[in-house]
Amino acid sequence: MQESTFNELADLALRTTGQHIPVSKSYLMEARLSSISRRENFATLDDLVHCLKARPNQRFEQEIAAALTSKRTHFFREREQLEFIVSHALPQRLKQSKNGRLRVWCAGVSTGQDAWSLAMRLREEVGSPLASADIEIVGTDISTECVETGTEGTYGHYEVQKGLSIHRLMTNFTRGSSGDWTINKDLRENVQFRRHNLLHPAQDLGSFDLILCTHVISQLAQPAQQDVLTNIARQLLPGGYLYASPTEQIEGILKTIKPSRDMRGAYVRDTAKPDTAAA
Repeated sequence: MQESTFNELADLALRTTGQHIPVSKSYLMEARLSSISRRENFATLDDLVHCLKARPNQRFEQEIAAALTSKRTHFFREREQLEFIVSHALPQRLKQSKNGRLRVWCAGVSTGQDAWSLAMRLREEVGSPLASADIEIVGTDISTECVETGTEGTYGHYEVQKGLSIHRLMTNFTRGSSGDWTINKDLRENVQFRRHNLLHPAQDLGSFDLILCTHVISQLAQPAQQDVLTNIARQLLPGGYLYASPTEQIEGILKTIKPSRDMRGAYVRDTAKPDTAAA
């Protein structure tokens, strides 16, 4: 790949998704764009970029930018965090709810495993107040392909082996004739997936009691981190919680985001402060 090709693709990723791809990870471009290159019969990424410049196509550019985002995920990826959310965060929000309804947003959900993991875990809360609550889970991603995968809920044998116990697999999935596994219909009632770019305002999604945005912020350039957190925080209901990955540090990026005093690992929106970046 020529240096100019890398620069063009890196700039496209930055402009469209806010993702920062350093030169040291240029190999990721080759891997993440391989299927598009094969489909469009491009011998190299140099040819792909040449086509983009010669025949600008916004839809194709967006597809390429979405393909460049990380898709690494698996079921029950942040197991300890998920347990805490189910045992503490959501029950507390339910106590504060006037109608027994809760909404959860899994932002940047890739192929859907985080959303389905939460749905599976909630299903296991037999006899608890969460079992009778109306809990809606919304998963979003910039990639149309990822949204379609999450919506279909079908995963290969290798994918379900990552993070799922045999019991959870047999309880929540049905194996098809192809050998793939599909989420059962009874788990789908309150889970939906939508395409959304986190760089854009999210008022169309509504407000949420809890937002999960894991392994996303750390992939972004600093200005994009501020924009994404601003858009996410605006969708938090009063007293709602934001969870990033435990390995991601988001405190200090935005003045309106601060650690929760009463919930471990959570962040809340400080509505007394304007939506400005921290110094």
